[in-house]
Amino acid sequence: MALLEIITRDNPRLRLKARRVPKVDESVRRLMDDMVDTMLDAPGVGLAANQVDVLLRVIVMKVDNQLYTLANPEVVRSSGEQIGYEGCLSVPGYIGEVARAEKVTIKALNRNGKEVRIKGEGLLARAIQHEIDHLDGVLFVDRLTSLDTLRPVAEAADEEATEGETVTLAV
Repeated sequence: MALLEIITRDNPRLRLKARRVPKVDESVRRLMDDMVDTMLDAPGVGLAANQVDVLLRVIVMKVDNQLYTLANPEVVRSSGEQIGYEGCLSVPGYIGEVARAEKVTIKALNRNGKEVRIKGEGLLARAIQHEIDHLDGVLFVDRLTSLDTLRPVAEAADEEATEGETVTLAV
């Protein structure tokens, strides 16, 4: 497998909407595998194909030791609300508070091209929504509850240590 370059928010291609995967074939599976290696090396919880400059609707995530490799993910149901801190491999060094649905159900194609439905809550729901946003050219900084919550990771870690507060770096 290969490690891919992760593009950052100054690259305008990160803001483009990814196209649907017509068929999950060997090239898409290879992309998924390379994305998993890149995500784990970074390290991150999730990665969307446009973060590695491939404009296809492909995401990978690893949450609670479960690996997800998906094409054409779509939210079909969502409920509730959670507010938490997120980071992003394409916005390195920063975190911010984002409101997301607490629970989501998505449909997608797995690495074998079969349609699957995945129900997620908590961190998995947050990661799914974060990665699908990437496919639509949206970054977590576009969804901040307030610009005041955006801060450097080091600053957040210092605050956590002094206030006893836990800051979760979700994705």
